[in-house]
Parts: sequence; C-alpha cells; structure tokens
Amino acid sequence: MSRPPHVLMVCLGNICRSPTAEMALRDAAKQRGFALTVSSAGTGDWHVGHSADERMGQAAREHGLDLSGHTARQVDVSALRDADLVLAMDRMNLIELQRIAEERHITTPIALFRTYDPLATTDYDVPDPYYGGRDGFTTVVSLCMRTADHLLDALSHQTGADERLP
Repeated sequence: MSRPPHVLMVCLGNICRSPTAEMALRDAAKQRGFALTVSSAGTGDWHVGHSADERMGQAAREHGLDLSGHTARQVDVSALRDADLVLAMDRMNLIELQRIAEERHITTPIALFRTYDPLATTDYDVPDPYYGGRDGFTTVVSLCMRTADHLLDALSHQTGADERLP
C-alpha cells in the first residue's frame, strides 16, 4: 500500500484556523477509517512554538475537537513539497503560498480550503476570528468541520478503497 495522502492546512499564524481545519479533517478521517496525514502551518512566524489560541481551543472543545497538543509552526519549502495537497484558509495566504511555490518550483496543488464547502458561494475565505468575539471562533469551527467532511468525500473518490484503514 502506498503512503496515505498528506493534506497541509495553512493560515497566517497557525493558532486558530489551520489547526482547527487540521483537527476537523483528522477527526472526520478517523471516524470513517480513512488513512490520511494532516498537518498545519502558518505563513507568518509570530506564533511559532505557541499553542493554539485558547479561545479557538475552547470553541473546538465545545464541538468535540481537541487542539491541546498543537504547536504552531511556519510553513517551509519541505512542508509544501511533502504535502499532496495544500489548502489555504484565505486568499491572502493562498497568494503567499503560490508565490513561494513559483519561486521554489513546487508543484504541489494549492487551493482554498473552502472550495470544498458546499455552502460557500462567492467568499471562499475562512474568516480570521483572532480580533473578534466568541461567535467568530464558533463560526470557524463549524465551517472547518463541514468543509473537512466534504473534503474527505472528495479525497475518498480520488484515492480509492486501497487507502482505507483496515
């Protein structure tokens, strides 16, 4: 059996959106018995080594996701090359990832995470809750869980049954 697909989630600081999307996809894959590697990183270095934002951690816990083991890291060339799919949380980070990929000749597909969200119509950004109130964090968790579920559907169709866990 070949190695499981690797999905890399990327936001700005890797303390809110991308770790939530990472855990939502890991949880969905575990529930379905789908072999998948998921990681996350940020394009910025402000929070490297820090835990997930406590407000995000609380909102995630309320929805059954555990961000307690998360440590923020900055995306690098090897992370982009090692992934089979890189998903940005918003257009700003997408542009930065595409710039790095072009400069370093990285061919890994890079897209917006919410392109897999059936409820997204014209705005495919996961809103950054960092400077807002509690509702923003709850919204992000819901968006990430819904999108992760539909992303897993797409990945399941692409990889076939041999990628399933026994």
